[in-house]
Amino acid sequence: MQNVRSHRVHKSWLKVSSVLLGVFGPVFFLGTMEATSEPVRWGMDLLSWPIDGQQSYQDPTLRFLSALTGGFLLGWAVLIWRLSGTAYDAASESIRRSIVAGFLAWFVLDSAGSIASGNSSNALFNVLVLFILVGPLWVPAKN
Repeated sequence: MQNVRSHRVHKSWLKVSSVLLGVFGPVFFLGTMEATSEPVRWGMDLLSWPIDGQQSYQDPTLRFLSALTGGFLLGWAVLIWRLSGTAYDAASESIRRSIVAGFLAWFVLDSAGSIASGNSSNALFNVLVLFILVGPLWVPAKN
């Protein structure tokens, strides 16, 4: 019975992680257009604490990067959602380890890049985001 509950909890958490990632895809997409870029500009200002209005979304290269980021985030979210279905039922431990490894890879590179670019505060935010996204997936489902 415990294994069934853990399995269900993990499958549900994969969906939670997928939705949390997925909502950022459209936000970054909106950053590609000047008229709708304020939410992502404000988010970037928050992540580069303190909130000081120094972040700008005026540069066309940044807008293009925002399009790519939004696409990658939404694609990653869809992948996780799909893996939480029958694929998880067939290979739950392999999928759990793969998703956790993906989140850890994001965490390391994003945090290192944030620190290197002078936005160390984002690395601190990343710790919280990592724990939320991985949630109960840190440990295997009990047999």
